[in-house]
Amino acid sequence: MELRHLEYFIAVAEDRHFTRAAQRLMVSQSGLSASVRALERELGAQLFIRSTRSVELTAPGRALLVEASRTLASVRAAKEAVAAVQGLMRGTLTAGTEQCVTGVNVPAVLARFRTEHPQVQVRLRQANSTALAEDVAAGRLDLAFVALPGGAPEGVRLLPLTQEPMVLLCHPTHRLAGAAEVGWADLDGETFVDFHPDWGSRGLTDAAFAAAGTARQVAMEVNDVHSLIDMVGHALGIAVVPRPITLKDQAAPLSSVPLPAGPLWQVSVAAPEPDRLAPAARELLSYLDLPPL
Repeated sequence: MELRHLEYFIAVAEDRHFTRAAQRLMVSQSGLSASVRALERELGAQLFIRSTRSVELTAPGRALLVEASRTLASVRAAKEAVAAVQGLMRGTLTAGTEQCVTGVNVPAVLARFRTEHPQVQVRLRQANSTALAEDVAAGRLDLAFVALPGGAPEGVRLLPLTQEPMVLLCHPTHRLAGAAEVGWADLDGETFVDFHPDWGSRGLTDAAFAAAGTARQVAMEVNDVHSLIDMVGHALGIAVVPRPITLKDQAAPLSSVPLPAGPLWQVSVAAPEPDRLAPAARELLSYLDLPPL
């Protein structure tokens, strides 16, 4: 099994299209297709369901994608480890982050790393914490700054950075605006704006309402912080959010009310186990206030 075959397979799996994958890899489509067919023959399994418009992974293909991503990540880490022993820091650092993480200034940390290690290509992906942690587990990311409401996937460590309380965010004309504090029962019957279920803060909020026995209606689901603030600013609903979100720039002032019995929003670095940690990722982690790795 050639590493090139795995690389081509992963590109097709990510793009769901042979032509786009070939263009991204700057290889001929016929050569890429031949490599995938050779891999299928070697494994004795069909990896893709092909159509005229796109391709989809089969069950064997989904299983291979996880292991192929880990294999290529391990190969890259091995090359970078040899370079590090020789006093060189090169290759690629691929990081991820959820919006509004606290306890770390992600742009500043990445800027420092790139200044001190100009031979390392720095890449960043922004997504929800669940997807980022899964990408770390699969080797698609070297590390990620996340806020997971539960545990991490197998093979991923969560290195805590900071904790923040959850608060109520509402329009200044809302009945609860200006209150000293609110309880979960006070929010019964309200209309909510919230993130999609795979966001860390959404998971915390759902669990808190369930534990309090209070039902709620999420009428507006958004996938970015600014949209949530805009929705609340137009009085389309209220939101339970990590406190740092209330400090974001707002077109109109909104009211932030403490939830004294609320859960804590835990921000962490999701990193692979030490034996899978790439030298570039280890170097970046050294910039953070973390316990010894």
